[in-house]
Amino acid sequence: MSRISQPDPELTHRLTRRGMLGVAAGATAAALLGAAASPAAAATESASGTRGRGRPVLPPGRLGIQLYSLRDKVSTLGFAAVFAELERYGYDEVEFAGYTQGSAGPITLAQLKRLARNHGLNPIGSHVGYYSNDPNAYTFAQNLTKVLDDAEALGLKHIGTASGPFRYGSTVDAWKRAAEDFNTYGAAARARGMKFYQHNHSEEFSFASDQPNVRLYDVLLAETDPDLVYLEMDIFWAYSGQFRFSKRPDGTPAPFEPLDYVLKQPDRYPLFHVKDGVNDPSTQYGYRMTDVGDGDIDYQRFISAVTRLRGQRFAHHWQAEHDNPTESFTFARRSSEHLHSLREKC
Repeated sequence: MSRISQPDPELTHRLTRRGMLGVAAGATAAALLGAAASPAAAATESASGTRGRGRPVLPPGRLGIQLYSLRDKVSTLGFAAVFAELERYGYDEVEFAGYTQGSAGPITLAQLKRLARNHGLNPIGSHVGYYSNDPNAYTFAQNLTKVLDDAEALGLKHIGTASGPFRYGSTVDAWKRAAEDFNTYGAAARARGMKFYQHNHSEEFSFASDQPNVRLYDVLLAETDPDLVYLEMDIFWAYSGQFRFSKRPDGTPAPFEPLDYVLKQPDRYPLFHVKDGVNDPSTQYGYRMTDVGDGDIDYQRFISAVTRLRGQRFAHHWQAEHDNPTESFTFARRSSEHLHSLREKC
């Protein structure tokens, strides 16, 4: 049975309010940004509009952005100015990386929620630390109730961590202990009507220090309850993991395809980070991070493969991200343009 048989009322409201602004983002962004949009960018927009006439790869109402990518603008301009730009670029959702990010001026959670909704942005999730040696730290391990209280106040449907499950080490048993922690947080989140999730980097795809034939990510999947613990695949870091860990420590082949993890258990991946990179085997991670659409990760293929699964078109949320963009508003605009331009192959 489909998890979402039709667009939810909140989604329908946002699309009606925007008049499908996201679909038109590529045609209007240059005028809205003025000098920030170069003739080269305009030419790219024109070319992208001719990529095909099939159904858009990106489901309507499901494009978000991880606000960590815009932390410089939040700290200097404030959330209101940033949300206004994201609305113009056709974004539907935001994922938080803290609720102040050095914001210009104080802001309450109620104000932040209202501000996002006023700009047609749905707060979909947030990254919080896993654990700390400080008993007062704002982490799941130290202050679970406060973390969930705040997420509930913002109306979040997902609350998670970008910390790796290395709290107890890199052995199989260490990751089993971390999985128990995650199950605890997942049960507490579920009791509040939310989903707990973990966001990967490349190291999650490495091998257990005591059992070098065992991939740690497989331990995480096996030892966490699928009804309590969900995953946010950072697609860039997953392919970086493929580059780094397609051989075991002894050199024997251990190939894997990140997309296969999703296709086998699509319900475990409600969120994705859409982050791009240029292949560069000379670097430690195998890729140089770039704006979405400027790299070598085939997002037409990846997103289409997921959304074409039965009942899965509206079951996922796609968050654009760049850890250190050259110009963060330009990154946000161009990423939206590219993702909206993608069409399914006939």
